[in-house]
Amino acid sequence: MTDVSPTRERGLTPSQRDRFDKLRRTRSLAELADVTAADGEHAAYLAAKREWRTLQERRLDPTPEPGVPGTTVAVGDREFHVHGITHADTDAERSFLREHVADFLDSGASVYCEQGIWRMYFADFDRPREMDDYRWAMERCRELDVDSHLDELPGNFEGLLEDVDSFTGEFKAAVFSLVEDGSDVYGETFERTLGDLASDFLTSHEGLATGDDYESFKLTRRAATDPTHLVDLQHYYRTTFLPQPLEREWLRRHDPELELMTHARNERMADYGMYHASPGDTVHLLVGAAHQPGIEYYLDRFDAGERTLEGFELTE
Repeated sequence: MTDVSPTRERGLTPSQRDRFDKLRRTRSLAELADVTAADGEHAAYLAAKREWRTLQERRLDPTPEPGVPGTTVAVGDREFHVHGITHADTDAERSFLREHVADFLDSGASVYCEQGIWRMYFADFDRPREMDDYRWAMERCRELDVDSHLDELPGNFEGLLEDVDSFTGEFKAAVFSLVEDGSDVYGETFERTLGDLASDFLTSHEGLATGDDYESFKLTRRAATDPTHLVDLQHYYRTTFLPQPLEREWLRRHDPELELMTHARNERMADYGMYHASPGDTVHLLVGAAHQPGIEYYLDRFDAGERTLEGFELTE
């Protein structure tokens, strides 16, 4: 496993470490404006994203190791391994995960999947268990007094599981595909330039908080056919996303329903894993790679004593 936990340091100077800690402790966009000395909260968010990525690139080492890459978080005497995958329903990823999940289960560990991953890859396994994150998020969405994305999605729950994580239009996917396919002709430098331009033009305010850009598209496509590249996709999201309170506030301002269907589910999945973990357990969580940093964040909050399971109820 590739352990890129938040306590692991690689190349930060003392001043960079202080700066990283200050950003990591920031809990609101208003506070972020003070931390960055930017002109307003919008500018602060954009500036912090750039600075955070630079610091994370210096701090984290995405070197592949055998097995399914992931983040290790200890919560007391319980050990959680959070594995970010593509859940692109490819044969390559299915074979890769089934082999290693069988080993996890044989070792006595517990395995829980983001809802929908189980039926995609493990429907003939007695375990792992499927979490309730989609159903939970849908219930919260119905409580919102907003125009709903859910009206645009398939009416049955199974259809929603297939489509709900992608609010990217077909046009954007087509453009990104053309850019990547052209790399063999024009070279990687030109591809990177075109990819950045396409992302700048096509990525919305919401996309900034969900990592919905050309780089994530390219890395997801690569990892879906060759899971040894999952570590690169995970590294992308861990360097791209600010601490969860900041990404959630930004996204909630622009699309509160999308915030529930994306980052809020990270909190729910962390709670779900904690709820089912017994003392001394080893737990593996299989989730979309974009969820991994947020789940890690909330598990850390449990370990720090800043979060409890008070009021947690399963969603049937």
